[in-house]
Amino acid sequence: MLNEKKNKLFLRIFIGLVFLVMATAQYLIFLWVPEEKTLGVVQKIFYFHVGAAWVAFFAFFIVFVFSILYLATQERRWDRVSAASAEIGTVFTTIVLVTGPIWAKSSWNTWWTWEPRLTTSLILWFIYLAYILIRISAGDVERKAKLAAVFGIIGFLDVPVVFYAVNWWSVSHPMLFGQGKMNLASDMLLTLQVTVAAFTLLYFYLLEKGIAVFRMQDEVNKIKDRLREITD
Repeated sequence: MLNEKKNKLFLRIFIGLVFLVMATAQYLIFLWVPEEKTLGVVQKIFYFHVGAAWVAFFAFFIVFVFSILYLATQERRWDRVSAASAEIGTVFTTIVLVTGPIWAKSSWNTWWTWEPRLTTSLILWFIYLAYILIRISAGDVERKAKLAAVFGIIGFLDVPVVFYAVNWWSVSHPMLFGQGKMNLASDMLLTLQVTVAAFTLLYFYLLEKGIAVFRMQDEVNKIKDRLREITD
């Protein structure tokens, strides 16, 4: 009982922290940081775009690690982490694919161009969409978990391709790392850092909730199996 109270208190404090940092990020983006001289107010979508991309990459890295752990140990707790993180990563990749074209319209005067980073990001989205479809398809739970784990491991190989696409190919996509990196003013850099921190905290909150949902699903499946045994 005492541990349960401590966990609830910790969760409330964490939720408060998430709200505080998210609110700070919104304040910095919309009220504090100045508009970019060339693109104007549209450039502010950059903070959401990069923050979402970071969370997506990190989420898929978690899928990669815990998929390996699941295949090695066959423990359901690792599979729950992978499943929850994959769903979160797919949502944030969707945000990347939505905010990217909005930014591209202002920068390149076109909603979409088949340049390497955009194309590989779309491929990444399809890979983990397939991962989720495997999860929700009919069939044996353990068999689906193993197949999804393989997808999660293979799919992560596309993440470094997306990340280094602008370094490997000569493209016009803005770069944060490597040669030709984007130079950010100190106030813009601070805003980006706070936004990334806010999105990361949000990821961990969503991950905890997602794991709880999958845990409950496992409990429901156990009850169903027991009922079948009784009726049979």
